[in-house]
Amino acid sequence: MNTHTNAAVEFLQMCARGDVAEAFAKHVAPDFRHHNAWFPDDQEALKQGMEQSARDEPNKSFDVKQTLESGDRVMVFSNVQRAQGETNIAVVHILRFHHDQIVEMWDVGQVIPKDSPNQSGMF
Repeated sequence: MNTHTNAAVEFLQMCARGDVAEAFAKHVAPDFRHHNAWFPDDQEALKQGMEQSARDEPNKSFDVKQTLESGDRVMVFSNVQRAQGETNIAVVHILRFHHDQIVEMWDVGQVIPKDSPNQSGMF
């Protein structure tokens, strides 16, 4: 994996397991912004939301399926399994880097239907 890809994956894995403050301190630039529609666009709001998610569901899993790096962007395609094991979500994170720090992030997710007729699956 490339350097930015490694950093993106490590950041997301740290956040998923609850090491949110450390992940932000290690990988996120001070002028970071994000595009998650559920939170104000500042770093602190997203960090608090991720910390709350980790407290609410400490046993969720985050399984990286694919990565793609192009220029200053890294795409991470993952399977997130909710702690209760009832719901799997296909998630795409796109992270933009500047000087080896994450300065911007987008994320989109889709619940994986249990009865999908698509035999190829989401991954």
